[in-house]
Amino acid sequence: MRFATLALLAGLLGALPAMAASAEALTVGSKTFTESHVLAEIAAQTLELEGFTVERKQGLGGTMVLWEALQAGEIDVYPEYTGTLAQTILQRPDADSIALAAALAERDLEIVAELGFNNSYAIAVDRALAESRGINAISDLANHPDLELGFSLEFLNRADGWPQLKLHYGLPHEVSGLEHALAYRAIASGQLAATDAYTTDGDLQLFDLHLLEDDRHFFPRYDALLLARRDLPTAARERLATLVDSLDERQIQSLNRAASEPGVSPRTVVAAYLGRTDSGEASMLSQMLRNTARHLKLTGMALLFACALALPLAIYLSQHPRAAAWAVYLAGLLQTVPSLALLAILVPLLGLGQVPAVLALFLYSLLPIIRNTLAGIQSIDPLLRDVAEGMGLSTAQRLRHVEIPLALPMILAGVKTAAIISIGTATLAAFVGAGGLGEPIVTGLNLNDHGLILQGAIPAALLAIATEFLFEWLERALLPPHLVAVKT
Repeated sequence: MRFATLALLAGLLGALPAMAASAEALTVGSKTFTESHVLAEIAAQTLELEGFTVERKQGLGGTMVLWEALQAGEIDVYPEYTGTLAQTILQRPDADSIALAAALAERDLEIVAELGFNNSYAIAVDRALAESRGINAISDLANHPDLELGFSLEFLNRADGWPQLKLHYGLPHEVSGLEHALAYRAIASGQLAATDAYTTDGDLQLFDLHLLEDDRHFFPRYDALLLARRDLPTAARERLATLVDSLDERQIQSLNRAASEPGVSPRTVVAAYLGRTDSGEASMLSQMLRNTARHLKLTGMALLFACALALPLAIYLSQHPRAAAWAVYLAGLLQTVPSLALLAILVPLLGLGQVPAVLALFLYSLLPIIRNTLAGIQSIDPLLRDVAEGMGLSTAQRLRHVEIPLALPMILAGVKTAAIISIGTATLAAFVGAGGLGEPIVTGLNLNDHGLILQGAIPAALLAIATEFLFEWLERALLPPHLVAVKT
């Protein structure tokens, strides 16, 4: 009996590492293009096969957003490329693999798997245009300054992107910036002649694009890899190491193409590739409900905090016109900051997730609430104030019994405007990993999936309509009967 007990204890102790692995939750991130989604999904499902719980933060943004998130511990793993790592992130274009590993170790990061394929940058043009004009190499573009070129926003600002490419090839073109997901369609519609592309992109054949030869050897190799934190659990590191040299250019292009099909998600494609019978992906309805609930949480928290600050502040400032003017000015100044820029500013300070999203929505909600509350109180007939004072009411009593009830329609209108602004702006929360209805919109844009876009856009529109009806009901419920009679 004693030996049996000891054997049982030994078995339990031996199982502890596996139990810890299954309980450990890891976060896998990706950039905004299809291949990054696919590679992140391969990493996520590989970890799930080992028993890990995995949170996905797909389509977080460009290179530096993912890099900062990894260093800050907001994510644990994401797919990257050697050329991007050396040239754009570490800015050491001549560094070899040993130097790169040392530079990463200084930041408590490491490469856990080199996946086996090179996905280089390239310049893609419409095949018919290339044939008609005799454009076969990047240097040939210099002979066609009339062509309209457009590049992804990240490519326009990378060290290995357009600025250096233009100098290297002596290209005279002035270019425009746009989302990579829209560039191929712009070429197909004749709005653009060329854009940046990835050599393993599955959409190259779909849009019949021709990749120009890099005849002056500008672009380095971009060998795909998985970049991770060094504190990644050993079991996770070992499992991801099984992905070394697991893909070639043909395989990844096939996966990218499959993931670009309408109605097909990278999660489903990767599950089939890994031989899983169930990708673990929730149904469309459950995804919509989950995203809508997260969206309501973001907007509700922001609106609650904004009302808690803006309403009492505006009521107090209504008795101090000069200070009130400054408050409206400052709140208006915040409103002029583009939402994506505000999120980009907040992420380094607050990290990814709901906190920067709620704070941004809170700041955008201040102006309509403050302005409408002040306008409602300050537009009240001065004669009514004189009557209230003549009755011996104090300032607080006058506000409570006369001015605020009369201003209530304007106050509610301001809160309603803030709520609707928040519902629309909250779709951008997906760019900082906060989820919500922006998640399917951003993913659908990146994967060229209109169904996914509608999964986010339609519920967001319905929420805005429901908000209109809710505030109509609140106005009728809260307004004194004599004001409702006057209004109707």
